[in-house]
Amino acid sequence: MANILIVDDEPEILEQLPEIMKRWGHTAFIASNGFDALQVFEREPIDLILSDIRMPEMDGLQLLQKIQDIDKQCPVLFLTGYPSDDSAIEAMHSGADDYLVKPVNFDELQLRINKSLERKERMKTIPFLKGMNWALLISIPFWLILGIIIAKLFKS
Repeated sequence: MANILIVDDEPEILEQLPEIMKRWGHTAFIASNGFDALQVFEREPIDLILSDIRMPEMDGLQLLQKIQDIDKQCPVLFLTGYPSDDSAIEAMHSGADDYLVKPVNFDELQLRINKSLERKERMKTIPFLKGMNWALLISIPFWLILGIIIAKLFKS
């Protein structure tokens, strides 16, 4: 279904989550830090990123900013072991789709992944709908003039 990039500095997470993603029908890519994640993101067609917030070298918030510079439509879900930390709130203000607290409830994770992927698909249709609106607006004068001409023809 979707290509999901999992970014975490905890080896257990990088072993466990890809297996779960595979069971759910997704393809998982892994990275142990933000720099590796950027390389994978530029190389592979990633649909969603699941990232830890606190990591050495490049934290999740820095990764989020760099990902948004490349693709604003890619949803980023954060995992945090520090629910009272202001970084989770800052992540939401910075454009993250959502965040979950570790240890992760897998049913909740699946629900939020599906919700984010559905939102991404809906966002793809917006340019088409905007185009349709413009097409309708531009065609209104044509139909109005045609209606006036036909009305005059039937009046004569």
